[in-house]
Amino acid sequence: MELSTFIGTFGLIFLAELGDKTQLTAMALALRYPWKRIFIGIAAAFAVLNLAAVLVGKILFLVLPIFWVTLVSALLFLYFGYSTLKNACVAEDNDGPPPTAADAVRTAFLMIFMAELGDKTQLVTASQAAQHSGSLSGMGTVFVASTLALWLVSLIGIFAGKQLVKYIPVCWIHRTAGFMFLVFGVAMCWKLLSL
Repeated sequence: MELSTFIGTFGLIFLAELGDKTQLTAMALALRYPWKRIFIGIAAAFAVLNLAAVLVGKILFLVLPIFWVTLVSALLFLYFGYSTLKNACVAEDNDGPPPTAADAVRTAFLMIFMAELGDKTQLVTASQAAQHSGSLSGMGTVFVASTLALWLVSLIGIFAGKQLVKYIPVCWIHRTAGFMFLVFGVAMCWKLLSL
């Protein structure tokens, strides 16, 4: 496993999702269902989403030269950084409690899957996979790092989310994530100069 790829992907995905709708959904589900069942559904949803993202990343690498993949990735990072900072302190309206369902695993899976399909972290995972798709090890590292980061964010949402927002405003968590996106976008633009 490539340690630098793992740390970079894990950190990026973790910060991007910290305080995001995934964590809030996990918190809401935890108030209604047993945490173990919710986590199984959340974990399965993220595994499926990240597998799809990594496969899309591999296809991008095969079809497009690395320069264009890096350029698109840099632009995505810059866009997500800008939009995250722009909306960092905008209050989100809750649409009420999660839908009632007899099966907590299915409810958690469907809610996370639909909320995250095509979301920024899935696109970032695809982008990271495209950059590291020269080897199966690199793609596997991106998959594992992204999935573990999302699982950890979800567990924090389930167990400590309410405590975290008492001490660190969600606004500042979003600002930190937006700043990190901009830093990664600028770094990738710098990398383009050497290609």
